[in-house]
Amino acid sequence: MSDFADEFYEDDDQQETQKNPVRARLKQLEKQNAELLKQIEQANEAQKKLTFMEAGINASDPKFKYFVKGYDGEYTAEAIRQAAEEAQLITPSPSPAAEDRQAWQQSNRVAAGAETSSEGPSWMKRINDAQSESELMAIFAEAQAQGIDLGGN
Repeated sequence: MSDFADEFYEDDDQQETQKNPVRARLKQLEKQNAELLKQIEQANEAQKKLTFMEAGINASDPKFKYFVKGYDGEYTAEAIRQAAEEAQLITPSPSPAAEDRQAWQQSNRVAAGAETSSEGPSWMKRINDAQSESELMAIFAEAQAQGIDLGGN
């Protein structure tokens, strides 16, 4: 009897297909659409996690769980990092320009130390002995190039 029932339902599907092929195609397209929407949702979730990772936030870490869940700002690494810093979840990273400036000043101090290792006149003595404004400006420029602040702003 079960074979008869299966054959009966198969015939019913075939009859429906023969009666209305548009309806059958519509059902097929609806199924494909549902699958594609699911894939899009998964891809968006993966992209979201990747963006959080780029911002330095581990989305699976319990410490950040509620931040990730409740974040509603722009989905860029910079915006997420800034929001996490504002929420004091991560420490602000120093700007690369400030790091570069500090490195250059340090290397200039090292170079100045290597150049002035001989017993030369002090900066203040050189300033006091300057005969003209252009000579004074040259002293300040030299000091600035070596990373020394003489207060001449």
